[in-house]
Amino acid sequence: MTEHEKMLAGKIYDPFCEGMVEERTRAHLLSKRYNDTTELDKDEREAILAELLPHRGENVYLQGPVFFDFGVNTRFGAGSYANFNLTVLDICPVTIGERVFIGPNVSLLTPKHPLRWQDRNPYFNETTGVVTDREYGAPITIGDDCWIAGNVTICGGVTIGRGCVIGAGSVVTRDIPPDSFAAGVPCRVIRPITEADALSRHPELF
Repeated sequence: MTEHEKMLAGKIYDPFCEGMVEERTRAHLLSKRYNDTTELDKDEREAILAELLPHRGENVYLQGPVFFDFGVNTRFGAGSYANFNLTVLDICPVTIGERVFIGPNVSLLTPKHPLRWQDRNPYFNETTGVVTDREYGAPITIGDDCWIAGNVTICGGVTIGRGCVIGAGSVVTRDIPPDSFAAGVPCRVIRPITEADALSRHPELF
């Protein structure tokens, strides 16, 4: 396997070879260019996203600022939205479904690191002649029609089922089943979302 293939497969890989530094730099520069635009720069924003996020459906809107490690490893379904300060470290695939709404200051973090400092600290790779470290990761999947509230962190290896609401400030470390309201640190299912939650059942809101 190449180092790229190892990275995407969740294996230990060398993050400083096979052009990975250049790929990350490209995504960081594209993120900065996007962040330097405003809602009035629609055409420019679309052109940047075409390079940064080629795998996205129609009517995806990112408020900005945004921060992507690679960009090309992230997929957005049609009609999805992200508010201020979306951070996506996508060394492994990040799949965001259709009509997913993401609040401000949300982080999607696929990287993992060894717990032992002896394995985690940088070392000199005699094969490549550079100082590197050992990294690996796990994918993140968010199903269609989810709401991810502000200041949520979703860790690598997590799948959030369709129709979930993740409460503000949660740290999601394990899978969440479909149609669940989940919150907390670590995030856990509070209760299912049911017909009783329909707006039609709450006339006091109108």
